Formats: sequence, C-alpha cells, structure tokens
Amino acid sequence: MNIQHYKQRLLDLENTLFARIGQEADQGRGDSIDSAYDVGDASVADEVASEKFTEAEHNSDELQQVGDALDRVAEGTFGTCIVDGGPIEEQRLEAVPWTPYCLKHAQRLEIAASLRPPTL
Repeated sequence: MNIQHYKQRLLDLENTLFARIGQEADQGRGDSIDSAYDVGDASVADEVASEKFTEAEHNSDELQQVGDALDRVAEGTFGTCIVDGGPIEEQRLEAVPWTPYCLKHAQRLEIAASLRPPTL
C-alpha cells in the first residue's frame, strides 16, 4: 500500500475542507446580515444561513476525521481497522481515505446505528 499517496490525498482534502468551512461560515454570516429587509426576507436569509452553517458543521466533522487519519499515518497505523487491527481494503481507502474501519466493521456499525431508537 502506498501510504504517501493516501497522505497526500488527505492533506489535499484537509486544505479543501478548511477553505470550504471558511467560505460557508462567511456566506452564512453574510446572508443573515445583508438580506434582511422585511420579515419574509429575514426568514429566507435565516434559512440560507442555517443551511450554510450546517454544511460548515458537516465539513468540520469530516475535517476531524481527516485529521484523525493523518494521525494514524504518523503513528504507522493507517490502513488498519481500529476494531481488530486487520487491513482496510484498498478500494475502501480509495473511496473514503479517512475511514478507520474495514468494510465488515463499518457495515456492522451502520446496522447497529440503524437499530437504535430515535431520540427526542
């Protein structure tokens, strides 16, 4: 496995996410400030701002996962499943280079998450 390939992909993604988060937060702030002329405009501006902040939050979560993957690269554990230490499939790493789980354990976690009752 070419760890340097994945490290570079993760670093590029990290830079992209930093930029995207900054833009989304700026757009969210700008939309809520610049376009509130009446109650209807304010409502639309609040909704757009909320969407931008939600996107920024999602990207921030992904950025954390990318950072964790870069930590695993530095520790020499990148490409191994954090559950059992087995190898993560190369196809999976190509698709989701920040994943800490092999396909088997990722699927088990998804099933377990779908079985949890919703919270209020």
